[in-house]
Amino acid sequence: MTTPVSSFGTQQATGGSGSAAASQSATSALTSDFETFLNLMTTQAKYQDPLEPMDSSDYTAQLAQFSSVEQQVLTNETLSSMLSALSLGNMSQLTGWVGKEVRAQAAAHFDGSTPVAVAPNPAAVADEVKMVVYDAEENEVGRIDLPVSAEPYQWSGEDGDGNTLPEGSYTFVVESYSNDEVILSEVAEVYGRVEETQNVNGEVALIMESGSAILASAVTALRDPEGTSGNS
Repeated sequence: MTTPVSSFGTQQATGGSGSAAASQSATSALTSDFETFLNLMTTQAKYQDPLEPMDSSDYTAQLAQFSSVEQQVLTNETLSSMLSALSLGNMSQLTGWVGKEVRAQAAAHFDGSTPVAVAPNPAAVADEVKMVVYDAEENEVGRIDLPVSAEPYQWSGEDGDGNTLPEGSYTFVVESYSNDEVILSEVAEVYGRVEETQNVNGEVALIMESGSAILASAVTALRDPEGTSGNS
């Protein structure tokens, strides 16, 4: 099962897909207006008074408006086709990422034994930092005290009681406190293996081993899987 791009806690995934959806909605509305305008004009011509026909200048003006709307619809359709082709080209280029590990704000896959490297980025002015662990159902399963540092943290897969959690997808939210108040809360970056690339609303999405989907533009680092040569 693949989690949508706008998955738990990942804010960066909503921007591009939202823009694409808005563009599609605008095109649909414009096409609807175009069809309505055409129906109104033909109805007006059909039922005009033969003794007092439409003034030729008014008819010419309406034809000019009709042509303008038609060209705008065709232009939008052409732009949509170009964007789709560009997205497919980008997706083709990023197929080389399949099997690689990318770092982004996303859920991580825990195999039941191998620690997960979490990259926290707490607020510099914080006096206390906690990392909250959530499972795939967004249930809190652990809360860990961290130093006020951006140094990677190796999560061993334990819950708050020291018990090892089962294999699955987990999300890490880093909370920065100042005077016992949360001043920053954001999803920590983790490395995950790319399983597939997809075209989502005109943008390239990466399907991760955890089942989550992230936009390629949200990736902050890329490397070969641990244990292989040529790390980038």
